[in-house]
Amino acid sequence: MNFSKLGKILMRLTQPLGWLTIQIRHNINHIFSPRKTILWLVVFTSLLLSGCVKYDVGVNFHHSNSGELVQHIKLGEQLTSFSGDYVYAWLDSIENRTRKLEGKVRRISQEELIVTIPFSNGQELQTKFNDFFNSHNNQKVAATNSEADAELPKIESNLLLFQNNFLLLVRNRLIYDLDLRSLALIASKGNVIADPGAILNLEFSLNTPWGANNIQLTENAVEPEKQGNQLLWRLQPGELNHIEVVFWLPSPLGIGALLIVLFVWGGLYVRYNFMPDPRVQFTPQSTATEP
Repeated sequence: MNFSKLGKILMRLTQPLGWLTIQIRHNINHIFSPRKTILWLVVFTSLLLSGCVKYDVGVNFHHSNSGELVQHIKLGEQLTSFSGDYVYAWLDSIENRTRKLEGKVRRISQEELIVTIPFSNGQELQTKFNDFFNSHNNQKVAATNSEADAELPKIESNLLLFQNNFLLLVRNRLIYDLDLRSLALIASKGNVIADPGAILNLEFSLNTPWGANNIQLTENAVEPEKQGNQLLWRLQPGELNHIEVVFWLPSPLGIGALLIVLFVWGGLYVRYNFMPDPRVQFTPQSTATEP
C-alpha cells in the first residue's frame, strides 16, 4: 500500500470544503514515510473508529430578502492531537473569511466554533456560499503546488438558487451539489479500504417559514429528514451528493405594496361614503339682500 498517497487522501478527508493549508500537506507526507508505517497505521485506524470532524451547514430563510448561512464546526480530539497547530490555523482562516463576507464568528472553544453569515437575497446567498467554500486562498495554494496536488482528489461544491417573484410570494428552487466521491480510500485492487464517513460527519439543513418540498430527480439525490419546517440531509463522504428542493417565501415588497394600495383605497372609501362632500361643506353661503 502506498502510504504516502494514503496520507494525501487523509488530508483531503479533513478538507472537503476547502480547509487545510499546504503546510499540512508537507507534514502528512513526512508523517507517512515507510519507516513509520506501523505506527501511523495504528493512528489512522484510531481515527476511523470515531468521527473526528463534525461540520454542519444550515441555510435559514426568514423571508425572500432576509436570511443567514450558519456553520457549526467541531473537531475531535483525535484530529487536534494529530496536527493541532495546523488545524487551529485553519480555524483562524475560517474566521478571517467569515469577516470578509460580513459575518460573525462565535468561538465556543479551541476546537469548536459557530459561523453566521447574513444575506439579503438569493443571489447574495449563492455568491457568499460559493465564495466561502471555494475560497480564493485555496485556489492560490493549489496553483503554486500543482505537482503536489497532481494525485490529490478533487472536491467540487456548488450551490444554485433560482427565484421567481409572484407579487406576494417568491418561488425558490435550490440546487446543491457536493462531489465527495474522491474521498473514498481505494486500494490498488479497487477495493474500498476505509469508510470516510467514520472520519467526517457532514450535514446540510434548510430552514424556511413554510417548509420545503424535496425533489429526487437523480439516483444520487440525498433523502432528507424532516423536522418541522426544517429539512436535514446527512451528506455521504465518498459519494456524489445532490440536493434539490422547492419552497415558497413571502415577499415583503409585494406585501408592502399591497398594504399601501389597501390603505389608500380604504381612505378614499371612508372619505366619500362616511364624510360630507367637501365641495358642499366649504361652499360660501350667499348673502341675503335687503328689499
